[in-house]
Amino acid sequence: MKIFALNSSRAFGELVSQKLGIDLSLHEEREFEDGEHKARPLVSVRGNDVFVIQSLYADDQQSGNDKLCRLLFFIGALKDAAAARVTAVVPYLAYARKDRKSKPRDPVTTRYVAALFEAVGTDTVVTLDVHNLAAFQNAFRCGTEHLEASQMFVAHFAPFLKDREVVVVSPDAGGIKRAEQFRQQLAQALGHPVGTAFAEKYRSNGVVSGDMLVGDVSGKDAVIIDDLISTGTTIIRTANACRSRGAVRVFAAATHGLFTGDANAALADAALEKIVVTDTVPPFRLNGGAVKAKVVGLCSAAVFAEAIHRLHVGGSIAESPESSES
Repeated sequence: MKIFALNSSRAFGELVSQKLGIDLSLHEEREFEDGEHKARPLVSVRGNDVFVIQSLYADDQQSGNDKLCRLLFFIGALKDAAAARVTAVVPYLAYARKDRKSKPRDPVTTRYVAALFEAVGTDTVVTLDVHNLAAFQNAFRCGTEHLEASQMFVAHFAPFLKDREVVVVSPDAGGIKRAEQFRQQLAQALGHPVGTAFAEKYRSNGVVSGDMLVGDVSGKDAVIIDDLISTGTTIIRTANACRSRGAVRVFAAATHGLFTGDANAALADAALEKIVVTDTVPPFRLNGGAVKAKVVGLCSAAVFAEAIHRLHVGGSIAESPESSES
């Protein structure tokens, strides 16, 4: 087995490799004067089981498109170098939200991204909490492995919610299944029932609307669960709805913290007490102050390391270890 982490995800790759007790394999990434680039392994991969780590979020150095292109080219180079199997480990998968036609002549970009991975010979794609699991699994013709952060969030919340009345809230109807899975796991960890609620949400041309909240949150601690936080508009609307209906404290948990646009201002709202995210996307867009003080990061390296190990030895990856806070 060999593990590579492309430069933009090297810090995360080192955490994963430490958990596995294996050094990252050497590779080269070279930039050319015209903006083109190349990447190649600096060790033999012939006949090897190879894993490549690259999270596909945009930052101030590279766009998500650029990171995707680099990952695809590197996988192609590995296959050309006779790697027996190549697994793309993608903590945050770009374009996972564009999984259906919401308007006439819309693209289904998730499917096009899947075709790109298949075209370069990717054997398996591993990711954490995509927006729509069914769409993800149906888009790819190569292997897919979907990891979940719900147990990580349970491990974080259970200790200080143990003696509280709790309700798990989905910020929209589309996230009810995700919220229900988390609710069941949290109830088991707490040893007492946990309520459920969901908020009304409509989105058109980037504008979010809807004020209704279904479920009893009065006198309870509310935990809003979602796959990602982008501008924070959805989370704050839900938090304010919970507060207005009597919730004592409101927390948010989301696997991917993008924190784009006006997230710094939106998430500073006093309605929200704490924001828990994983490290699939570093919170580099947060500029400090009230929001950054609310954010708790959970390290997902152990989850990915265990998945890599089980894929390599042929074991099940249905369950992964809990994370630590960072």
